[in-house]
Amino acid sequence: MTESVSLTVTGMKCGGCESSVNEKVGAIEGVVSVKPMHQENRVDVEFDESKTSLDAIKQVITEAGFTVA
Repeated sequence: MTESVSLTVTGMKCGGCESSVNEKVGAIEGVVSVKPMHQENRVDVEFDESKTSLDAIKQVITEAGFTVA
């Protein structure tokens, strides 16, 4: 079953930051789609909760250097 979440993420300043988040989160097994929007401080993620968790997604974003509210 897939779940869609909208995360508040700060620290993204440009399209390069969006690309970084997109690449790292998109590489997680079970992530169906990622849409980072730096101007809105938001990342929308759709994922298969049987393959990954929201906590794992948040951890990858944090490890990439951004803050998940």
